[in-house]
Amino acid sequence: MTSWLDLPVFWYCVTVLAWVLFFVLEGFDFGVGFLGPLLGRTEAERGAAVRTVGPVWDGNEVWLVAAIGVTFAAFPDWYAALLSGAYLPMIAILLLLAVRGVAIEFRGKHDTARWRNGCDAFLAASSLLLAGTWGAVLGVLASGLALGPDGEVHGSGLTRSLAPLFGPWAVLGGFAGVLLATVHGATFLSLRTTGVLRARARHLTVATAPVLVVIALAVFIAAGHAVVAAGAALAALAAVAAWRRAEVLAFAATTTAVAGTVVAVFTAHLGEGSWVLLRSTLSPAGDVTLRAAAASDGALHLITAAGLVILPGVIAYQAWSYVVFRRRVATGFPAARRRVRVSR
Repeated sequence: MTSWLDLPVFWYCVTVLAWVLFFVLEGFDFGVGFLGPLLGRTEAERGAAVRTVGPVWDGNEVWLVAAIGVTFAAFPDWYAALLSGAYLPMIAILLLLAVRGVAIEFRGKHDTARWRNGCDAFLAASSLLLAGTWGAVLGVLASGLALGPDGEVHGSGLTRSLAPLFGPWAVLGGFAGVLLATVHGATFLSLRTTGVLRARARHLTVATAPVLVVIALAVFIAAGHAVVAAGAALAALAAVAAWRRAEVLAFAATTTAVAGTVVAVFTAHLGEGSWVLLRSTLSPAGDVTLRAAAASDGALHLITAAGLVILPGVIAYQAWSYVVFRRRVATGFPAARRRVRVSR
């Protein structure tokens, strides 16, 4: 069935696709999470922001499970190196995802302003930290880890996992991650809300997208990756589209920019010899390469048979859910509900 297919290359493409879908879908979730209290001046406006992602955020998280699962099944050595070098950030990410989920689900469980404000604060803080931490992790992946020939990350104690997060590319990645989530979340809010919240989100896109253009051009000058230059153009397109109120085009531009950023990170070292998946900052002997990191042929054939059934079903279901919840969320309560509240 798959003798004609280069399975390591095929599953590398699937792995990158799973990570792209996660960052694209969760990217606007993170942005909405910390932009809600910023753009929403009233309880009704903040509630409208949360309702834009309420039906889909948990489905979007499925792609993290898929991305990690595919990485582990198809490239166990790559997975081991990644988790060995970034286990503390990954633990922090899992805890922050739990906090975010609790904040979203529990926000409507108690009808007091203090309760909702508290949930909004936890949602904003966890979403902001998630965007920054994921950005820093991507920066580490782009720059590489201190891998030895044995595949182990050099260092001891906490420094082995924390030191890479304070490198220049990780710091830049964290800052860029927050900015990308801001612009991506703002374009999503302008596409899914009405009234003043929609206008504020559009204005925020116009104000912040140019900063992304500057960062992308700086990275392009330093690294020379063509995809990064395309990201600068897409950020500029998002700003112009938002200014002209072309909200679908603005969201499409930020979606493509996020996807391109992830692709640029995961393909940063593919041209270096034997398809380098993760570069060693110590010696080329420690590089994790595609062929060496791939699972056995038998394992790849097995997950191919399962993946051809499962992955299309997941994509189809999620596409259907977005079609069902495609209507804009009104900022504020409908008139009938408002009259009921006044009569009480």
